[in-house]
Amino acid sequence: MATYAITLNERSAKGKALIEYLQALGVLVSKITPQTATKTRIYDPETGEYMNDKAVRDIEQALDDAKHGRVTTSVDEFFKEMGL
Repeated sequence: MATYAITLNERSAKGKALIEYLQALGVLVSKITPQTATKTRIYDPETGEYMNDKAVRDIEQALDDAKHGRVTTSVDEFFKEMGL
């Protein structure tokens, strides 16, 4: 048994049809949003492994930084803030 994550538009006819088809096959379908993705184990298809706890904490920190406006918009701005 394996776990796969796919992104699809559940509002489109094709997306709805795919979800219905998978459910008819008995596939467990779970909706994961960006906010809940960090509360579950995240599968990285590039490495074929689940992300470790540190990576999940880093993602949570990045989301929090973005939410509170602590994000640098460009490399030039980043170097300017660092005084370089």
